[in-house]
Amino acid sequence: MTATTAPPRSGLPLTRLLLVAAAVLGALFAAAAPAAAHAALLGSNPKAGTVVAKAPADVALTFSEQVAMDNKSIRVLDPKGKRSDTARLRNLSKGSTVTYGVDLRPGLPKGTYTVAWQAISADSHPVSGAFTFSIGAPSRTTVSATGENVGGGLVGVLYGAARYASYAGFIVLVGGAAFVVACWQRGANERPLQRLVVRGWLTLTAATLVLLLLRAPYTGSGHLADVFDLGALKGVLQTKPGAALVSRLLLLGASALFVAVLFGAYARRTASAEPEAAKERKDLTFGLGLGGTVVAAGIAATWALTEHASVGLQPGVAMPVDIVHLLAVAVWLGGLAALLVALFRTPSIERAAVQRFSRIAFTAVCTLAATGLYQSWRQVGSWSALFGTGYGQLLMVKVGLVAVVVCIASFSRRWTARLSETAVGEAVAGEAAVAESGAVTGLAAQEQVKEQLTVPADPQRAAQLARQQAARTVVRERRVRDADPHRTGLRKSVLAETVVAVALLAVTTVLTTTEPGRTEEEAGRNTSSSAAATVPSGPVDITLPFDTGGPKGKGTAALELTPGRSGDNQLHLFVNNPAGKPYDVPEVRIALTLKAKKIGPLPVVPDHLFPGHWSADGVQIPMAGKWDIAVTVRTSDIDETTVNKTVEIG
Repeated sequence: MTATTAPPRSGLPLTRLLLVAAAVLGALFAAAAPAAAHAALLGSNPKAGTVVAKAPADVALTFSEQVAMDNKSIRVLDPKGKRSDTARLRNLSKGSTVTYGVDLRPGLPKGTYTVAWQAISADSHPVSGAFTFSIGAPSRTTVSATGENVGGGLVGVLYGAARYASYAGFIVLVGGAAFVVACWQRGANERPLQRLVVRGWLTLTAATLVLLLLRAPYTGSGHLADVFDLGALKGVLQTKPGAALVSRLLLLGASALFVAVLFGAYARRTASAEPEAAKERKDLTFGLGLGGTVVAAGIAATWALTEHASVGLQPGVAMPVDIVHLLAVAVWLGGLAALLVALFRTPSIERAAVQRFSRIAFTAVCTLAATGLYQSWRQVGSWSALFGTGYGQLLMVKVGLVAVVVCIASFSRRWTARLSETAVGEAVAGEAAVAESGAVTGLAAQEQVKEQLTVPADPQRAAQLARQQAARTVVRERRVRDADPHRTGLRKSVLAETVVAVALLAVTTVLTTTEPGRTEEEAGRNTSSSAAATVPSGPVDITLPFDTGGPKGKGTAALELTPGRSGDNQLHLFVNNPAGKPYDVPEVRIALTLKAKKIGPLPVVPDHLFPGHWSADGVQIPMAGKWDIAVTVRTSDIDETTVNKTVEIG
């Protein structure tokens, strides 16, 4: 006899798989921040951190893509936290520029005002933020400028988990059904495969309902209790994401009919050996394949029409590509899950079915590579975005996991090839296992029959005998199933593939809630000046040597500007002679110019305090940038000069 490696127990590996899945899912969602911005704020008027001389008529925000907003989306709060806007949103968009604004109330006093905003980006994800600007001069404010935690908290965690469950359910439903129809038609009669596909349908349906109920608090208040707000739910149904979720539920109703036919009429045809049943099975296979593809593509479209593919570059091409990408993922990973169940939970699976799945999986991976390459170019766009943005880094992790799965799949293909090379050996091993099992249990079976004929009917005893017979049947089937060591190797490699696939699905789910690298870089370029306005550069301290050309015309002018940022500043100017002593010149003048924005020159007339010392309070710097400071020194009636220096003011 040839020694065979004992296969792993069927229950333990699946339990480990569930534990690994839970660990990966928990780690990713625990570490993930609230949904990252997909529509980015490109600019505002007034700009963030600036000081304006008088109150503007309105506040306007410009975004990188189309957003959905209402009268509550933009709030302007005074230093005490009271609303200073009219709460009426205005669409100020022109052409491809997306701009929304609100009018301000007249007669606003001086001080620092906070603008808090939130919106729904075109790819269905909530975005929010806040910034400040000042009228006249900055002041203390009791309002936080961090914005609301839209898409975060408990609601964000539940919404993220439901998104993961919906993707997983779709993959299992579509991939499991495709595996039965295209690879192993006899599997339609196997209860483990039936349970797998039905559970995929139930998971996707339940997750879709949860997403629909959580949509309002996820994009709005963030309070879990708002799932019972029927008015908010009605508002969700009028949005594109809400309509997509309802459409998915309707398509799931059609898929329920598909599953009923697959495991009903179709399963009966596959179990029958009659010629007429074979013809009906062939017709049903074609009908189920065509109908199932249409329904699966429709469900995939509910994601493509509302997420990354629907906005940005080439949406007309990106959405069909995204549908094909999702279907390829489902056929590959869902078929992998079905194969795992077939190898662990069914008595046997034909080697031809494994070979068919191997070919289909190879085609699906090639499709994934082509569509994924296009999606990567579209969402990332540059090497700097690939390595320097969160989206690009997650994408590299995803590509790495795909490479690992493909590497493990190569081992599975080798095991599959060996299965085909040992057809006779497997049959002989199976027969030997059956004979061995029969020799061990033959006497027990005879005693069972004798006892059933001679012992009076006893329901408890009958139930006990039935359980014993079922246990013997399971042992017999397991020995037949595990007789081939190559099949054991295949089971282990497919299990490893599935574990990595669970992690891959988790990374993909997080990736769909991450701002694309191309958008993040574009937003960074457009908001660099605004970002600089919020970061003080510190006091300005410069020393400028001068020479007016006349007698006693040389010296130095030392200028100090505190705190050296946009808003209200204090200026001091000290003029010294070459010996370092105070030099009381007849006149000094100062001017500030921001050439990049064509602002200035802004004159500053300092007061003479002491010999060689001039000062000015309330010097207004309207915005951050590289300012040119010009100091004019007059040492006599006809002798004067102007010296300049460019400094960075935050």
